[in-house]
Amino acid sequence: MQSSAPVVSVPEGTQAPKFAAHFATLDVQNHAARLGMWLFLSTEILLFAGLFVCYGFYRFNFPEAFAEGSRHLDLFLGTVNTIVLITSSFTAAMAVHYAKASKNKMVTLMIALTLLMALGFLVIKGFEYHHKFEQGTLPGKYYHFAGIQVPGITLYFTVYFLSTGLHAFHVIIGMGILAWVMSRSMKNHFNYANFTAVELGSMYWHLVDLVWIFLFPMLYLI
Repeated sequence: MQSSAPVVSVPEGTQAPKFAAHFATLDVQNHAARLGMWLFLSTEILLFAGLFVCYGFYRFNFPEAFAEGSRHLDLFLGTVNTIVLITSSFTAAMAVHYAKASKNKMVTLMIALTLLMALGFLVIKGFEYHHKFEQGTLPGKYYHFAGIQVPGITLYFTVYFLSTGLHAFHVIIGMGILAWVMSRSMKNHFNYANFTAVELGSMYWHLVDLVWIFLFPMLYLI
């Protein structure tokens, strides 16, 4: 249900923000949306924190296996993916900047670049997975790589596939959210009074970037 509050003045050709009747003002609705996103992101961080705790526990018990497994990953591809994801986070932030400036074409461009880099990230990760499948460095009982045979190595690759797979799943969700935001920007939806959707989509993408910032050194460097 929409309120009967006065329409906010916005640039010609863009849409005025709407807010539900149970919110006193548009600002209250926007603050509620941001608070809801922060609470959601907190639960996501707790989810990945559980994986980080598992990693720490198994690494403490099998330090040699985790060091060997880490050295076996492709550091170059991992580094490229890190650069790609950090750059995509920048373009997502720029989309918010241009939404506040009522420049919907630039919002569309920035999100399109973000989506392109997200797709590149997944393609690179797919190459890494394919190489692991060929070698047999798989999780649990499916591990059959003769090159590394130390106690605990199957646990390393179980943590690797679980954490990177869950992260890739979040990348796909983020791409869906950003694609929806881009469809709105293509219809001149955003302006200085109506950019919360871009802001929330960007916040989710920053979470995807932040999680990878922890996963990369944890799995590839140490």
